Amino acid sequence: MSTYSNTSALFTDFYELTMAQGYWKNQMNYPAVFDMFFRRQPFNGGFSVFAGLYSLLEALEKFSFSQQDIEYLDSLHIFEDGFLQYLKDFRFSGDLYAQNEGSIIFPNEPLIRIHANLIEAQIIEGLVLNHINFQSLVATKTARVWLASGQGHIMEFGLRRAQGPDGAMSASRAAYIGGAAATSNALAGKLYNIPVQGTMAHSWIMSFPTELEAFESYARLYPKNSIFLIDTYDTLNSGIKNAARVGKKLLEKGHNFGVRLDSGDIQYLSNKVRNYLNKEGLTEVTISVSNELTEEIIQTLVQQRAPINSWGVGTHMVTGGNESSFTGVYKLAARYYPSTQNMEPTMKFSDNPEKTTNPGIKNLWRLYDQEGMARCDIMSLEDERIIEGKEQRFYHPSGDYRQFTLTPAKVEPLLKLRIQKGQFLSKETTPQQAIQDARKTMRQQLLTLDDTYKRILNPHIYKVSITKQLRQLKIKFIEERIK
Repeated sequence: MSTYSNTSALFTDFYELTMAQGYWKNQMNYPAVFDMFFRRQPFNGGFSVFAGLYSLLEALEKFSFSQQDIEYLDSLHIFEDGFLQYLKDFRFSGDLYAQNEGSIIFPNEPLIRIHANLIEAQIIEGLVLNHINFQSLVATKTARVWLASGQGHIMEFGLRRAQGPDGAMSASRAAYIGGAAATSNALAGKLYNIPVQGTMAHSWIMSFPTELEAFESYARLYPKNSIFLIDTYDTLNSGIKNAARVGKKLLEKGHNFGVRLDSGDIQYLSNKVRNYLNKEGLTEVTISVSNELTEEIIQTLVQQRAPINSWGVGTHMVTGGNESSFTGVYKLAARYYPSTQNMEPTMKFSDNPEKTTNPGIKNLWRLYDQEGMARCDIMSLEDERIIEGKEQRFYHPSGDYRQFTLTPAKVEPLLKLRIQKGQFLSKETTPQQAIQDARKTMRQQLLTLDDTYKRILNPHIYKVSITKQLRQLKIKFIEERIK
């Protein structure tokens, strides 16, 4: 097992299958293009992190119906024999373009572009959104925690609070992409080569006659990796004193140690613990903290200069905390019309203007200034190019009067071919290498993003705009709709 994912094509919403039979029955299985994008930034943030691509590609390459799957569908007495025969040979045979995993992303721009026939494109919709939405949510949350800590040492401790086994595995992977330095999830450590870390539980200490004996036993077992949990009974009157007593013996043998706080007023206790350690000459001893931490709590502690060396974050990071889901959607952008024998753009309208889509097969470009900082992302039609060193005018995606001009020093195309005619183009990339590449991409792209976009509270809004040609196409659709 290389990744933790489902490759049964039954992993789809049932209406995808009923629609697919309709396409098959009506001989409508024409080429189509779908965009996957998201509608708004989670956590009221200024950026998100794109995660889940590699595990999606791996699953998509193997996505198929087993004989048992076909028999189950047959038992529902909804699907015709001819359609079930079609599904027996189902494989994704189209093309998939996507941004680099780990990319910094923004609302309404394509993260993934799918070229396939209608049946294939519909059946894989759930798979695409399931992989990308959850991992992007967790990677984004982790990046916010990491930035709030001053890019400190973040340990992901969320396995026991994650939404089921797959949620735990996906969350550990996404958290590492988003900036976590280690995980408590041993299986994720094995599969993705993520550093694993852990300390001890209160139950370890309570299993011994005394706290001191618990620390002494642990130190004998793990002299090079001892972090003592000091709040089981009384942090300041027993926990830190017993940890210091045992820790001094470790120092005499050339080993350092650490302490961990998991309850109480973290700012107050960490300062008291630091003062005690310093008084005892234990200035190099590290302090780790945990207990329902969020980016807002961490940022406050950092601003108050709490003497904390590492952060154990679980529940709020691996579940998304106060944000239950990532708002990724999957919409038809173009389809083949038999009457014209051409691919033609399509556009979804809505009473909610923010749900109106951008029509046509689109490319995406990131424009940089002379200092190498990202200034905006531009959506264009497929045959357009954005030219470096040339002043160009761009428009608000709503199609209204808002516009601006920019002379980009560098133009980077963001959508790249990942699957061609059903074949995964990076077979040599391992799950371990993919996660390292994504983590590196996240860090590099954050460096090109101005600090105003990275604020935890009230961030500046990054521009995602469209070209004149795409704007004209969108306005044409709107005007025809009004007639």
